[in-house]
Amino acid sequence: MTPKAGPVAVLGKILLTAMYGIPILWIVLTSFKASGDVFDPSRTFLFRPVTTAYVEAMDATLFQALGQSVIIASCTAVLVLLIAIPAAYGLARTRGWLPTVGLGLLIVLQMMPQTATVIPLFQTFSGWRLLDTTASVILADTALLTPFATLLLRPFFRAVPPQLEEAASIDGAGMLRTFASVVLPVARNGVATVGTLTFLLAWGEFLYAVNFYLTPGKYPLSALLAQQVSAFGINWPGLMALAVLTSIPILIVFSASYRLLRDGLTVGAVK
Repeated sequence: MTPKAGPVAVLGKILLTAMYGIPILWIVLTSFKASGDVFDPSRTFLFRPVTTAYVEAMDATLFQALGQSVIIASCTAVLVLLIAIPAAYGLARTRGWLPTVGLGLLIVLQMMPQTATVIPLFQTFSGWRLLDTTASVILADTALLTPFATLLLRPFFRAVPPQLEEAASIDGAGMLRTFASVVLPVARNGVATVGTLTFLLAWGEFLYAVNFYLTPGKYPLSALLAQQVSAFGINWPGLMALAVLTSIPILIVFSASYRLLRDGLTVGAVK
């Protein structure tokens, strides 16, 4: 039988639910309000819902920004895995001072703030003629997230018994075949977990996008949201409606991969 949660645990769940649920409820309610009802205390919960903000938000710009976000997040996740998988496997199987130095460098790189890399990357991409292209944002996000992904993948590869690789080598399998046929299938949950996390993090890309894209029409969803705040005021229903619409794809991805993320992170932490 599953043990019952204590009063402290129940209280913690209630507080967390209120902490995250109330702002989400406020966003959804505001998105269905008219502009005159947003700051009217008497119409906080009782108001006539309208869908004007959603109709105005669902235009060509939204779908273009959605496409940009999908491309950036997907390509970043693929590139990060292509680099992080062999790097994490090498750190998991190497003994001596070399993996210690490598892990230390990865931790330092992960701690580096994103703002510190904007100007050097801007100069680099300018020399490479990559500014105002999606490739610049993908490469920048890949460099930012690869240390995190490598550190997260290493415990999964360490959990793979070396005896499996030894048995495959005795059967005549080479290093690459052993890695592809034995190691990767055993660590597939970890790879999928890290890939999903990388996708979720890259989906919210903002800083690199607003700096490397010189044409605002190429902005992803996160930057499109920031454009709703201007010197002429804020259309709160429109902003909230856009926030709801841009959250739907990532909510679907998170819901579909929740069990994988939960189990994968737990196994990785234990191992």
